[in-house]
Amino acid sequence: MKFAYIGTYPPRQCGIGTFTQNLLHSMIIHKDKSRENHEGIVVAMNDLDATYEYTDDVKFIIRQEHQRDYIQAAKFINYSGSDICILEHEYGIFGGESGVYILPLLHRLEIPLMVTLHTVLKNPSYNEKAILQEISKMANKIIVMSNRAIKFLTEVFLIPSEKIALFEHGVPDLQFSQEQTKKEFNLEGKNVLMTFGLLSRNKGIETVIRALPAVVAKHPNIMYIILGKTHPSVIRFSGEEYRNFLRRLIKTLDLENNVFFLNEFISQKELFKYLYAIDIYITPYLNEAQITSGTLSYAVGAGAAVISTPYWHAQELLADGRGRLFDFNNSSQLADILIELLDKPETLKTLRKRAYDYGRNITWPKIGKQYVDTAKSIVEETPVKVVVKETIIDPLLLPDFSLGHIRRLTDDTGIIQHAKFGIPNLKEGYCLDDNARALLMVLMAYRQKKDPIALELLPIYLSYIHYMQNKDGTFRNFLSFKREYLDEVGSEDSFGRAVWALGYLLGNSPNDAYYQSGRMIFFDASKNFNKLRSLRGTANTIIGICYYLRTNKSDEAMTEILRKMVYRIIDQYDDEKSPDWKWYEPILSYDLGILPLSLFHAYEFLPEDKILDTAIESMNFLTSIKLKDGFLSLIGNQKWYRKGGERAYYAQQPVDTMAMVMMYYQAYIATKNTEYLNLMFTSFMWFLGENDLRMTLYDFETHGCCDGIERYGINRNQGAESTLAYLVSHLRVLRGFEQLHKLRS
Repeated sequence: MKFAYIGTYPPRQCGIGTFTQNLLHSMIIHKDKSRENHEGIVVAMNDLDATYEYTDDVKFIIRQEHQRDYIQAAKFINYSGSDICILEHEYGIFGGESGVYILPLLHRLEIPLMVTLHTVLKNPSYNEKAILQEISKMANKIIVMSNRAIKFLTEVFLIPSEKIALFEHGVPDLQFSQEQTKKEFNLEGKNVLMTFGLLSRNKGIETVIRALPAVVAKHPNIMYIILGKTHPSVIRFSGEEYRNFLRRLIKTLDLENNVFFLNEFISQKELFKYLYAIDIYITPYLNEAQITSGTLSYAVGAGAAVISTPYWHAQELLADGRGRLFDFNNSSQLADILIELLDKPETLKTLRKRAYDYGRNITWPKIGKQYVDTAKSIVEETPVKVVVKETIIDPLLLPDFSLGHIRRLTDDTGIIQHAKFGIPNLKEGYCLDDNARALLMVLMAYRQKKDPIALELLPIYLSYIHYMQNKDGTFRNFLSFKREYLDEVGSEDSFGRAVWALGYLLGNSPNDAYYQSGRMIFFDASKNFNKLRSLRGTANTIIGICYYLRTNKSDEAMTEILRKMVYRIIDQYDDEKSPDWKWYEPILSYDLGILPLSLFHAYEFLPEDKILDTAIESMNFLTSIKLKDGFLSLIGNQKWYRKGGERAYYAQQPVDTMAMVMMYYQAYIATKNTEYLNLMFTSFMWFLGENDLRMTLYDFETHGCCDGIERYGINRNQGAESTLAYLVSHLRVLRGFEQLHKLRS
């Protein structure tokens, strides 16, 4: 078998890197009953801009904060000939908030996945929980190193227990003589204590130092070795502040002759020599929230007498008399235990023997065999993926339709633009864009679901649009919470969105009063239709005109206006397109689906091949870029996608998804090709986790939609634009299902 590993790797000074190296070597040397040889390759994680001289095991490098590296790594693994991927997961080694950048990589894997969790949190943040849940969905098996980790995964993260396996943290199979190693390190005649690992404040080493005066008073030959460099992230932000604090404490307590700093990142072999040379190993961590500790496992594996604070891993590993526990920050209790063990050599010897015997069961060759056996069973049981093309719309996957968050965002003036998480951000006021979208959405909701809340909200949004209209028929866009105008004339985009909503109202008004109001505003605005120059303002207006024409087909003047606007867009398309760029502009930016959508709408009233061909050709170009991996991957507005350049993946916006959903629906209406309904539904599922991060943007608690996918993960603010985009898309998908049901019946 061939294994692909993702994790940190030596010479990067990181415990997970050492773990990855040991795991790889232990799995490669293992041979099953068939005497099969195994291979391993490593995809190594680099931190920030660091570079390392890796061994030949490393075949691909991911720079932590470079999103494109993750995508390329997935392609590399898929074409490497590997049978299974093994991920070493720790939130901090991957890019983005809580390591979210790993999700696009894992989603693109085409081989089975095993995941070793080095951190499992009892109280994760929203992102930490969501990320680990998404990883678990993609993983065939999740490996943890303690029973408490299983408890957290099943109870906090809601991961099925059958997906989880417990493998102990492996330890090197190295053995040395205590007498010889003490002699080698000039420690003869001393009672040696030791703590090792990368130094940081949470290690609690000051607890040991404060315990030493009482111990030294009875056993003056004590030597406490603090082995390890300061953690790189601590160095980056605080320098050697913690080590210097410990040095001052040692001097204050007059312990210079009893405490020794070995400020090195030593080899594994050298480390085990020290572990055999010492008498007692101490882990004085300051809180319980450590689910696994490689340093503790190493100490037990080497047969050291171990004293530890009762963090989670220590409670399990030192059970049954394999070590002793003392309370957090309790130096006097630690001193008593140290004195007791040093006074009673036989008790100390018994502790060492129990630890050593247990350590024989967790050596790397044995742990490696567990990984190999599990990997082999996963590969044998994983079926070959068969792609079956069929209509995939499943309304049961949709959450219940709810206007709860929209009602929360709406007051008697209109809908508030923005939100802080799930509450309205009144400081940002209102805008025409969102109130136009809101009017469109509630009209759709009332037409399709007869939702009484929609009918209640409708006049608020309509009156806002009326209030923002200027005498010349244009519209202002922004209004403060104090109802003060913030601009004189809004963008052409906002103008077009208002016309779209008004046009829809004229064909779907629940009563005559609303119809007459909408008609007045629509025709006051119409004198500006021919003045529009922006593509999206024109496209949105075209859609509004088409909705108007559905109930006014004899309006030849408006049809002629429609024709001129449509060919203005088509002419620009013809000017910009090339063999490898079938688009209206030299850049793919925002609200892209609106442009083909407007042509599909226009084709209903101008049934000309040129219009339909342009709509389909440009739509297919979008599809080739946004859905090439089987899910919707939007162009991020961080840098967008310039012709001849590279596309941006962040920040992705819900309104762009809405445009894609509506575009595919209208393509079906124009062509009756049901594949477009599949693409519509695939696009909609972006909201529910079928996206680059594999994280849902819909909030099932608030019934709002998060504002987008950013570099750091999900933007959890739930403003009007994002929630309206979700709701309009939801309603359009339901209409698509109705269309499909009619075909089948």
